[in-house]
Amino acid sequence: MKKCVAEFLGTYALVFAGTGAIIIDQQAHGSITHVGVAITFGLIVMSMIYALGDISGAHLNPAVSIAFAAAKKFQVKELVPFILSQLSGAAAASLTLKYLFPDNQFLGATIPAGSDMQSFILEFILTFFLMLVIINVAKGSKEQGMFAGLAIGSVVALEAMFAGPICGASMNPARSFGPAVVSGHMEHLWIYLSATTLGASSAIPVWNFMKS
Repeated sequence: MKKCVAEFLGTYALVFAGTGAIIIDQQAHGSITHVGVAITFGLIVMSMIYALGDISGAHLNPAVSIAFAAAKKFQVKELVPFILSQLSGAAAASLTLKYLFPDNQFLGATIPAGSDMQSFILEFILTFFLMLVIINVAKGSKEQGMFAGLAIGSVVALEAMFAGPICGASMNPARSFGPAVVSGHMEHLWIYLSATTLGASSAIPVWNFMKS
């Protein structure tokens, strides 16, 4: 139960701060900027890893939980409770933002700027490399683990910074699920549920090959 509460709170914080930065940037006529939004995502991920990592591992991301289970680094029986906690946290954050900013149309939802396939491929690649970093620092040496939050948060900020304007740089089904469901704009949600999960899972055999 503590692990599920940690995942709920961590994912809530991620979506609240990250998509909140997008909404406030729109409300404040670009005062945060795209770079500021990317940094916000990176910093909140880093913060939650350090705050909650020793409780639940701070996955904050269904694609990461699925990939850890595929790597046999996470118990399959905990997978459904973790994913439900993450999706619930994301939805709760978007509901909070909907209450605070009722006139905002998309609530920071991830929407492709180009074609669906362009965003699908981008999300696949982004999540692949994110998971490669996560699995290495989370399951590497103790020294690597101490820097896990910084390393993972930096990758999130980096990828959001350069790919965000095209695909939204979700890298996380829960991050896209909350805003899409609460705003009612679910037409592109399939991209961010499937591409991120496939990307994260594809990193595991590559990691196993490198480590063997």
